[in-house]
Amino acid sequence: MNIEDFREYCLAKPGTTEELPFDEDTLVFKVCGKMYALCSLSEYGKGIALKCDPDEAVDLREQYAQIRPGYHMNKQHWNTVLPESGLPEQLLLNLIDNSYKLVSAKLTKAQKLSIGL
Repeated sequence: MNIEDFREYCLAKPGTTEELPFDEDTLVFKVCGKMYALCSLSEYGKGIALKCDPDEAVDLREQYAQIRPGYHMNKQHWNTVLPESGLPEQLLLNLIDNSYKLVSAKLTKAQKLSIGL
């Protein structure tokens, strides 16, 4: 999956915004202000960070060499996924979906209603 497809997929999710809160290179996707995905614009192939259930994160890392502990993130809750390394695209889409779901599940009822969840 290239960066344009990744960006389009994230932005299609309800309530998603994109920001550059850390620097000019780190693209962050948030739902109602809460981060669920981020990547480097200049080094996209080095990985995208996605939130993950802690138990599932360990299983995924054991199964796929392209999934690693979250770089500069809480390694218990975040994975770094190499998006251009031959990982099945459907798996990558599922990982993005799961990250979004984990974060959006913790939104308030009012926030969920405001974005149609």
